[in-house]
Order: sequence, then C-alpha cells, then structure tokens
Amino acid sequence: MQVFLHHGDLPDNHTLNSAHTIAIDTETMGLEVHRDRLCLVQLSAGDGVCHLVKVDKNQVPPQNLVALLVNPKITKIFHFARFDIATLYKHFGVLTAPIFCTKIASKLVRTFTDRHGLKDLCKEIIKVDISKQEQTSDWGAATLTDDQQKYAATDVLYLHQLMDHFDKILTREERMGIAKAAFAFLPIRAQLDVMAGSNYDILSY
Repeated sequence: MQVFLHHGDLPDNHTLNSAHTIAIDTETMGLEVHRDRLCLVQLSAGDGVCHLVKVDKNQVPPQNLVALLVNPKITKIFHFARFDIATLYKHFGVLTAPIFCTKIASKLVRTFTDRHGLKDLCKEIIKVDISKQEQTSDWGAATLTDDQQKYAATDVLYLHQLMDHFDKILTREERMGIAKAAFAFLPIRAQLDVMAGSNYDILSY
C-alpha cells in the first residue's frame, strides 16, 4: 500500500483521470451533513495506491478533485455513498456521478444478514480484517498521524474488489437493474439531504 497526502487538491499531473473506476471515501468532523465539516477525501484506482486530499476549513472547491467527481466517464465507488455524495455536494457544490455503492449492493443481495458495514464485507468476502480504530479520531487536526492516514487509505483500497464481487451476484440474482436505478437516484437523494435533512422522506404521505 502506498499513500500520498495532498493539501487542498489533487496535483495537476495526477493519474486518476485515466482510470475507469475510482474508489472514494470522506472523513468529516461527525456524521451530520449540515453540521460537520469535510476534512479529508480518499481516492484509489484499485491499484494499491491511495491519494488523500486534506481539505482546509472554508477552502474554495478544489478544481482537480471536482473535475474527477463530475467526470461522466469514471464510475465512483463508495460504501454508503449517500453520505459522501451529500457531504461533497454541500462543500464543493457539485454532484458526484456515476456511482456504485457497495452498501446498497450488499443490502440487495445479502438479504440473509443485517451486517453490511465495510469491515463486515471485507472480512467475509475478501478475507481481510480491517481496523476501525481511527474512525472517531480528530480528522480536523492540522497534521494527520500515520495511523489516521493508513486507516483512511484502507477505507478505499478494497472497494474495487467488493464491486467486482457484487457485480457478479447482482447479475446472477437478476437485481442489477434495480441496483443501477438506486445508484442513479443517489445524487438526488444527496440534494434532498442537504436541502431538507437526512430524515426527510420524500415518499412519505
């Protein structure tokens, strides 16, 4: 595993734009989109290399990162994409697409369990035991520790393998169509989360 830490934006000469799929995750000061600021964006092309973009408080949208987020030729892989897309939209003003969400995929095909966390999926499907020890650390700190950087990288390094696994199962169980429809709705759901809050249910009576 290689980890590169960038401040404010991806470098101009980064190679992620040449990838067909990019795994992405975010670290924030908490789990409330309206309240908690974005601190870090993690990205990997599935090659064992992770790029960390440290986001400063009140910084302008990073041009290179934003261009990648909206690139229609690159599928962005998330785990629980709803939160990450809403956070990126709130802070950068752009909607990330197209999407593959491993959590939604898991819920569609692993109906025999209620364990759909990233740690559970990595352990069961690809036999990797990832640590969540740094999950609640201070991501807004001026300097990230080596342990924080390693944890952040781990959250994206295995998403390509999980997507490949779920692609096969979704096709086998004839649920790929509904999965793609759910993924396509996620940017709209993110807009609603930012506009009206995560508890707003547009389908309720």
